[in-house]
Amino acid sequence: MANKLYYEQPTLKNWITKITEIKEVDSLFHIKLEDSAFYPEGGGQPSDFGTIDGFEIVELLEDHEEVIHVLKEKPTKLEVNCEINWDRRIDHMQHHSGQHLLSATIIELFDIPTVSFHLGKETVTIDLDTPSLSADQLIQIERAVYGKILANEKIKTYFVNKDELNSLQLRKLPKVEENIRIVEILHTDLSACCGTHVKQTGEIGLIKLIKTEKVRQTTRLHFKCGYRALEEIQKTSKTLANINQLLNSHSEILVDKVEQTINELKDAQKEIEKMKATIFESISNEILLSATNDIVMKSFKEESVKDLQLLAKAIQAKKPSLLVLSSVKENKLLVINQLKNDVHCGELIKNLLKQVEGKGGGGAQQAQATFETSLQLNDAENLIKSILYPQVNA
Repeated sequence: MANKLYYEQPTLKNWITKITEIKEVDSLFHIKLEDSAFYPEGGGQPSDFGTIDGFEIVELLEDHEEVIHVLKEKPTKLEVNCEINWDRRIDHMQHHSGQHLLSATIIELFDIPTVSFHLGKETVTIDLDTPSLSADQLIQIERAVYGKILANEKIKTYFVNKDELNSLQLRKLPKVEENIRIVEILHTDLSACCGTHVKQTGEIGLIKLIKTEKVRQTTRLHFKCGYRALEEIQKTSKTLANINQLLNSHSEILVDKVEQTINELKDAQKEIEKMKATIFESISNEILLSATNDIVMKSFKEESVKDLQLLAKAIQAKKPSLLVLSSVKENKLLVINQLKNDVHCGELIKNLLKQVEGKGGGGAQQAQATFETSLQLNDAENLIKSILYPQVNA
């Protein structure tokens, strides 16, 4: 069995060792090493990346506690140079140790246990056995965790047997009964864990809580540690600076400035809606004059479907009609039936879309369709005209 260097030397970046076995499996080469610092996936932690004599490891497997290193190419020598992808390893170490510290702190503050842990490339989360966490609780957690990072407490790892477990105050009992590895954060946490960890809490660097979301009866807490946390803060600071520049503001008054801008936009939108209503009121008479058998068919280049719905209200107030209005800007067709007849708008659009490719639907009085191109919209207008006039005349 290989000597698993990642347990005792988690910061080892490269080493020289010997290949003890090579097997070809499905055109890939399964390699066993005399000494391996490559961590296979386990305990919620993804596997390491790295190279063996310059050949990229495409997968790490664990078979009966043996680490299998999968390569696309066969090494030409038995004595090989191995190198860890250090950026990935330190990221995993910071987040795994950070998770232990975070989970222990949340128990200490609020007696809320962690029920699961996910360490992914884009997001890192713990699921907590509580329906919610308040904003004030999140602030308390973040400050308490930061204090423990500043204390730079030692993080020790060691193995115990089943009988020794009873003397340990573990945060959670392990499922295994032999080769039980303990990760201890001094004065803070005792947990069974097989992952790689930093040596002291200070090496975690920083833990930044990002957001929470409700998942069934639990709360999922998103967080970032170390370099990822630094990148998150830098990204947020850059975004904040850009917003301040756009609004000619500064961070202390930014919320007030944004609220003021939103209210001004809402007021301006109301004025625009009033102006549009006045315009549509004015042109509705002209549109009704062009109606045939109470059917209004008209295409608009700049107006949106929302605008056309305002126009429909203006028409209905004067003379209820069957409206087929097109928005060229949005490639949308709107059908509204204000008459008391048998024309079902939803069914009309459904039959239309069997012959012209698009998406849409609706009910008896109103329906709409969306098309990819103006040509499709034009085809739909012509088709619905050929359908509607005979149907209404009948």
